[in-house]
Amino acid sequence: MRSFTRQELEAARGRSVPDLIRPDVKLLFVGINPGLWTAAVKAHFARPGNRFYKALHAGGVVGEELDVRGGFDTRSRSVLLDRGIGITNLVNRATARADELGADELRSGARSLARKVARWEPRVVALVGITAYRSAFDRPDAVVGRQEEKLGAAEIWALPNPSGLNAHYQVDALARLYRAAARAAGVDVSRRPSVTGFGPRA
Repeated sequence: MRSFTRQELEAARGRSVPDLIRPDVKLLFVGINPGLWTAAVKAHFARPGNRFYKALHAGGVVGEELDVRGGFDTRSRSVLLDRGIGITNLVNRATARADELGADELRSGARSLARKVARWEPRVVALVGITAYRSAFDRPDAVVGRQEEKLGAAEIWALPNPSGLNAHYQVDALARLYRAAARAAGVDVSRRPSVTGFGPRA
């Protein structure tokens, strides 16, 4: 894995990251916005310490733990896309921290997301970042999990941010929630989760 200097990461500020998408998407994960490392390598949730791919694997959503710290390769893209998983962002502008985004930018991102969902037609839209979801969709009392409202025909799930800075949720809790959203989307989660405490296969 390559490393970056502070100057190289700062040079990625403001960059965008291409959506990972294919027409047969079932489950669309939506990050808040790219971090600097993610923007530098152009791969979602790529920053070392981010637990997104660890949680997907732990929950049985994918069969292996992907390492995209150096960017997506053909295999990692295929693992996700072949299972009907896509990834986009609410705001496609890289910052060092998500709290650098304003409420107006998040609300604009929600409108842009609605247009993408109308075009791509996923079954489930899973936003990873409950605070950003509350701001973007004007749902200040929203709690983690499946939401009552929909985005077009798609269910909305508001899920915890997988950043390593989110100490409120450990990998097993993230894995449970990501698995539930994947199951709702029709993604095959029959494989046994790789963390304990799940009980029978869901």
